[in-house]
Amino acid sequence: MDKEYLDKLKIYQELLATWQSKINLVSSNTLDNAWERHFEDSLQIMDFIPKDTKTLFDLGSGAGFPGLVLAIMMPDIDVRLIESDQKKCAFLKTVSRETNSCATVYNSRIEDVSCETEPNVITARALASLNELFEHCKRWITTNPEITLIFLKGAKANEELKELSKSWTYDCRTFVSKTDENAKILVFSNIYPLYGNDNKVT
Repeated sequence: MDKEYLDKLKIYQELLATWQSKINLVSSNTLDNAWERHFEDSLQIMDFIPKDTKTLFDLGSGAGFPGLVLAIMMPDIDVRLIESDQKKCAFLKTVSRETNSCATVYNSRIEDVSCETEPNVITARALASLNELFEHCKRWITTNPEITLIFLKGAKANEELKELSKSWTYDCRTFVSKTDENAKILVFSNIYPLYGNDNKVT
C-alpha cells in the first residue's frame, strides 16, 4: 500500500478512537483490533469492484466501513455514504475532510435518497438481512440491470441466501472473508425480482 493511502487510513483510525469516546461508532471490544476488524475487512472489497465503476453507494455507512475506506483508496470513484444518524454523519464528514477524500455524505434514510444519480455498485456491511438489502436496492436494480451488489455477511449468509432465492434470481459469487473465517463476501450480479415478489421491508 502506498504511504499516502496508509497515512490517510491512520488518520481515520485515530479519529475513530477519538470519536468512539463520544458516540458509539463500532463495538467497543473491536476498537483495540480496529485495523483488522474494520479497515482490513473493508480493504478486501476492492478486489471485487468492477474496473469501470463510476459511482458507488454505501448503505448504512455507520463509521464508514466499507464505504469511506473505499473512497480513500479509490479516489476515481464517486462514493456516496448513506447514513441516517446525524452524529455518525458528522464523523464521516470529519474523516472525509481530514483525509482529503471525495466521499459525499447523505444524512438520510435509504428510501429517501434521490434517484437522480444511479450507482454502478452498492455495498453494505452488517446492516440488514439480504432480503431487506435487496428491497432497499430494488429501484436501482430495476433501472440498472448491470448493477453489482457487494455485501459483507456473517455466519447466517447461507441461510439468508436460501430465503433470498424465494424472491429474487441472481448470480452470486461467494468468498470467505480474509479477516473472519465465519464471514463471507457476497458479490451479486444479473439480478431480477421473481414474479409475485411481495417481500417488503417493514
